[in-house]
Amino acid sequence: MEAGIVRVPVPLEGRVPTGTTNAYLLDETLLIDPAGRTDDLDAAVDAADVKHVAVTHAHPDHVGAVTDYAAETGATVWCRRGFESRFGAAAGIEPDRTFVEGTRLPAGGGVDVIDTQGHAPDHVAFETTGGTVCGDVAVAEGSVAVAAPEGDLRGYLVGLRRLYARRPTRLLPGHGTVIDDPRATCLRLLTHRLHRERRILAAVRGGAADVDAVVDAAYDKDLSGVRDLARATVVAHLEKLDVEGRVAFAAGTGAVAPE
Repeated sequence: MEAGIVRVPVPLEGRVPTGTTNAYLLDETLLIDPAGRTDDLDAAVDAADVKHVAVTHAHPDHVGAVTDYAAETGATVWCRRGFESRFGAAAGIEPDRTFVEGTRLPAGGGVDVIDTQGHAPDHVAFETTGGTVCGDVAVAEGSVAVAAPEGDLRGYLVGLRRLYARRPTRLLPGHGTVIDDPRATCLRLLTHRLHRERRILAAVRGGAADVDAVVDAAYDKDLSGVRDLARATVVAHLEKLDVEGRVAFAAGTGAVAPE
């Protein structure tokens, strides 16, 4: 890893990509996404001088040990402005301070907050000279879940394009290995989402009249164990297409028709 950046994978139970969430220590002073307590993360925190704790978003697999480490280090706890209640309910602690797009957190030479809403409504990334902590915007392999009711496909695609345009030196994801080809990865994920959208639109135009019919037509693989996630993803796509006037989607009933 780049000097001043420590990545600590935290094993978690349940449906978590790769089975771990990455916690990051930046310049020994900023702890990001402490998903849970482990001996490795304890050791990393003990060896540092943590003054601030923040998360990319308040999903359970990113906030599990915020309270513990904040209490032990006396660190200032940050969250995205406007989402204080959401953060408090998930992390079990109220934030001390809030940030917005463009806020520079006082860690090392400065850590800039970037709006990357989409995977979650409160999602942000943290940009440093050594890489961008991107949470669940990107992964080295596979794709990111953007699922209704929280997932916003329009926002997610904007976030990917923003990361691409900023030319990060590397992406430090919430799950899996560090991404050393950030622009290629952003393009791959954009291509995947737009390919899925084309299949969903073709399914609707081909006569699929409700969400489950669209799922059946748009996926050509066995969805055993993940059909609920595929369905939520399709709903997020249909919501985007409805906003754009390309389909008529009734979220209450799940009915869909070509526009």
